[in-house]
Amino acid sequence: MFGRRKIQLKTDAELAAMSRAGVVTSLALDATVSAAVPGATTAELDTAFRAVLDEHGAESNFLGYYGYPATVCTSVNDEVVHGIPGERVLAAGDIVSIDGGAVVAGWHGDSARTVLVGQQHDPADQELSDVTRAAMWRGIAAVATGTHVGDIGQAVENHVRATVGGRLGILEDYVGHGIGTEMHMAPDVPNFASRHRGPRLVTGMALAIEPMLVRGGIETRVLEDDWTVVTVDGSRASQWEHSVCLHSEGLWVLTAQDGGAAELEPLGVRPVPVPGS
Repeated sequence: MFGRRKIQLKTDAELAAMSRAGVVTSLALDATVSAAVPGATTAELDTAFRAVLDEHGAESNFLGYYGYPATVCTSVNDEVVHGIPGERVLAAGDIVSIDGGAVVAGWHGDSARTVLVGQQHDPADQELSDVTRAAMWRGIAAVATGTHVGDIGQAVENHVRATVGGRLGILEDYVGHGIGTEMHMAPDVPNFASRHRGPRLVTGMALAIEPMLVRGGIETRVLEDDWTVVTVDGSRASQWEHSVCLHSEGLWVLTAQDGGAAELEPLGVRPVPVPGS
């Protein structure tokens, strides 16, 4: 974490081009979330996401990534991240995190949402998803108000602890990242408070902020498919993620079609569209 890898800084024109990948990613997630109903297979979620990419002439940045075999990750219940879509049938009461991204003209978008399947949910799962989502937005707001990458994780953890104390765990094995002409780039973006402040937040940065919270312990293990990460104690998990940039005039959430305005303005942050987008 916080190594010396070079951080890719983009011009406004490059971030404007990147915003198109973000919008396609958002539209694809809209369709995939709508498809996450009782009786649907996780493979059908993958198909829904891929159809939107095809419609917009975009490519998946997940498919083939280090051999990953699908367009999105569908992580169900105790699966934290990197769940592979397949024949698993979603049932009412499941909680599923859908993580995907698009590549448009060489620029990447990356975003994730948690879905509670069906009409009847465990209130503890609803709280898990709500707190994870709200913590993500606090982390995003910290990009505008903070000075260093470490301020993002501090804001995430501050919100979680103020809201639920120690009732939910914040994963530390998996963190956010820089994004641009590749999906995963420097710097690492932890979702928890750290004594390391990390690189300064500067114009031209694009970051994927993705807290992952669990209802139990934070220990994880990888299944035999070499991808799916599950909680050791079987507790349920949630992941929310957005790609965010700092441009010459301010902050913009690349993977939110309103740039994050609906969520950020109540937090005192006004997103500004990327010039030329």
